[in-house]
Amino acid sequence: MSEASAQNPDSNHVIELHEVWKTYRMGSQDVHALAGVSLTIERGSFWAISGASGSGKSTMLNLLGCLDRPTQGRYALEGQDTASTSDDELSDLRLKHLGFVFQSFNLIPQLTVQENIELPLFYQGVDAAIAAQSAQAIAERVGLSDRLGHRPTELSGGQQQRVAIARALSNNPSVLLADEPTGNLDTATGESIMELLTELHEQGKTVMMVTHEPEIADYAQFQLVMRDGKIESITQNPRLATTGVSV
Repeated sequence: MSEASAQNPDSNHVIELHEVWKTYRMGSQDVHALAGVSLTIERGSFWAISGASGSGKSTMLNLLGCLDRPTQGRYALEGQDTASTSDDELSDLRLKHLGFVFQSFNLIPQLTVQENIELPLFYQGVDAAIAAQSAQAIAERVGLSDRLGHRPTELSGGQQQRVAIARALSNNPSVLLADEPTGNLDTATGESIMELLTELHEQGKTVMMVTHEPEIADYAQFQLVMRDGKIESITQNPRLATTGVSV
């Protein structure tokens, strides 16, 4: 599939990929981790990216997260072409427009829940009092208002992932990127995390999630399957059909 999009006349494009290639040199051979991917993501949509190991899904997430650049093609985030930006500008794009949720949580163990949530705001130079107030509001939003003074080692896996989600939300990102967000959680805890991501999507947040679990992908509005560096298929969840949205 050369190009796929979710068209919604009431929202604009937050992500645009056009003929994106990511090529790595392995000895004397070129390996195409992404091979001519084109994709348009509308603001407020919820996508699950899946595929076998080596299909390109992790490379796709790294590019979407501005952690890597395409070898060829165009990636625009909030209308800004990432190929024409400096490393510092790319870092600013990440800080302003992207929130990351990882399988392993990636919390700083020496910091409290509140301090972990405040971290992106610290890097943005937000006033300490404002950052604290914001962190408290976000913690309440994800059900952690009674854990602000705790450290990650004092929390369950599900609570740690909620802290990670709260931290990802602290800069009010355009896109929430989740890499196997339930991978280290038991089934019941994973379901509670997916219910939280679903709630955030329903509140208007754009969510891009990589998962290898079909039951987790089923929470998403759109399911994108990668194969050999290309988009093999995109389907819309019939349970989450939205007026004016098509693939």
